[in-house]
Amino acid sequence: MPELPEVETTRRGIEPLVAGARVDRVVVRERRLRWPIPRQVERELTGATMLGVGRRAKYLLLESARGTAIAHLGMSGSFSVVAAGTEPDVHDHYDVVFDGGKALRFTDPRKFGSLL
Repeated sequence: MPELPEVETTRRGIEPLVAGARVDRVVVRERRLRWPIPRQVERELTGATMLGVGRRAKYLLLESARGTAIAHLGMSGSFSVVAAGTEPDVHDHYDVVFDGGKALRFTDPRKFGSLL
C-alpha cells in the first residue's frame, strides 16, 4: 500500500499537468473499484478547469473550479501521465483527459483504489 511519502510524491508529480488544465473528458473503463465511480464525477470534471492537486492524509484532492474529486491509490494504484488516446492496458481503469493532448491515467491491478 502506498504510504504517505509515496502519496505526496504522486501529488507533486501530477501537479504540473493538472494545475490550470481544462478537462476535455473523463474516460472510465472500470467503474467497479473499491467504491463504484459515480457518474457525477465524470459530469462535474468534464469541462472544468483544474486548480491543482491537494492531499489530505492518503487521499489526493483533484481540485477544480466546480468542486473537488477525491482519489485514493488503494494498495497498488498509481497515476501516470500519458498521451491522450494511448491504448490502455488491462488494469488502466480511468483517464482524465486534458486539452492539449495529455491524460492522467489511473492503474490499479487490485482495484482497491477509488475516485469519488
